[in-house]
Amino acid sequence: MNPARREALALGRDMLVGGAAACWVGSPSARAASPRRDAPVMRKLTLRVNGAAQALELDTRTTLLDALREHLHLTGTKKGCDHGQCGACTVIAGGRRINACLSLAVMHDGDEVTTIEGLGKPGHLHPMQAAFVRHDAYQCGYCTPGQICSSVAMLEELRHGIPSHAAADVAAAPAWTPDELRERMSGNICRCGAYSNIIEAITEVAGAQP
Repeated sequence: MNPARREALALGRDMLVGGAAACWVGSPSARAASPRRDAPVMRKLTLRVNGAAQALELDTRTTLLDALREHLHLTGTKKGCDHGQCGACTVIAGGRRINACLSLAVMHDGDEVTTIEGLGKPGHLHPMQAAFVRHDAYQCGYCTPGQICSSVAMLEELRHGIPSHAAADVAAAPAWTPDELRERMSGNICRCGAYSNIIEAITEVAGAQP
């Protein structure tokens, strides 16, 4: 057989086989038999939220923010930009402040997570919460839970000597100055512009701490 004809026949046969396979894959019975690729992957995990163990089974794509708000109904933590740019979703996880919208819940299996609900209660406020009230460090209040969680963790960073971009000498102990506080709180946006009151509240709490 002519080589060119043999090649043409082989190509035609491959096209027929490929077409038949495509029809089979696209048939309802084939789709039912094959596993769904878009099915969520679930995982069991335990978060210690505000001192209490919470057992959850979540889609592995669930953010810590959505786990707190939608599954545990702790709506004090706010969803602002959902891109880690505003700080409204700040919580304390594993002793560090993080943007909960950028962190997957499964990354915190076994971690201690503190939200604004865990810092204080009505009638028994955390010192930072009380200072925010005294200094009117909020207006609409939407960013306030994230501001308070961030400021509490930020003072711990200062106490442990963790440097910031405002530090002239990263080897020296950080200074407890308004400029230092502003730099460290720069990831928390207040669209109402209550920044000066926020710094006053934080400064009061910082001055009262050893």
